[in-house]
Amino acid sequence: MNQSIKLASGVTLNTKIDGPDTAPWLILSNSLGADLTMWDEQIAFLTASYRVLRYDTRGHGASDVPSGPYSFDGLVGDVIGLMDALEIETAHFMGLSMGGMTGLGLSLNHADRITRVVCADGRADAPAPFVAMWDQRMAAVADGGLEAIADGTLGTWLTADWQAANPARTKSVRDMVTATNVDGYIACCKALQKLDYLKSLGDVKIPVLFVGGREDVGASPETMGAMAAATPGGKYIEIADAAHVANINAPEAFNASIKRFLDL
Repeated sequence: MNQSIKLASGVTLNTKIDGPDTAPWLILSNSLGADLTMWDEQIAFLTASYRVLRYDTRGHGASDVPSGPYSFDGLVGDVIGLMDALEIETAHFMGLSMGGMTGLGLSLNHADRITRVVCADGRADAPAPFVAMWDQRMAAVADGGLEAIADGTLGTWLTADWQAANPARTKSVRDMVTATNVDGYIACCKALQKLDYLKSLGDVKIPVLFVGGREDVGASPETMGAMAAATPGGKYIEIADAAHVANINAPEAFNASIKRFLDL
């Protein structure tokens, strides 16, 4: 079921709900440059046990594109706003890249509403090289739209072997990237440049699972392993033969990695 939901903040988000009416809630959050369809490979697996709420992050997909820059406080607030609008008292949460970072903010600031978090292919801080990379990316997008970075994005998201073996899905992922609103993309890049959760991970009080592709460069195994070590009870699972968007690049291995944590 697709539904546009206007939050108390005035922002309207595009959502899709799948799964049994009486099942517990699981919320899925997309990466930068993606939309809720990035989770298609997980839905049949997840809805066996959960009522799954997917949403297009503000500035993405069919959701509103409010004026930027955005912040993680705002992205986290959108999740709580969705839960309030749908009268969801508590839920599990899974996000990838920017979505995973949003999950870290939820784990730190809304442990009364979010019961456990899967942070996939994300990081928790913004060192100088990371900030500079986003300056370059924003300049390219401002000049040439998402088409200017689409091929480079695919190169970091999906391994070359997988792209060669899956041309149709690779094209659909590329189309998803190029359809992203330029203003929304840049506004979210600004949020990424202010990412500052690493120093607070020791305060997390709910279970958090970190999952990432072995070939991921931006959220490397070393980066994610350090995040897990800094999080009380945190665990990191590495997925072989996967790059940054591991849930698409290696869906069976990704699904297996979250199975026990989400009690599937």
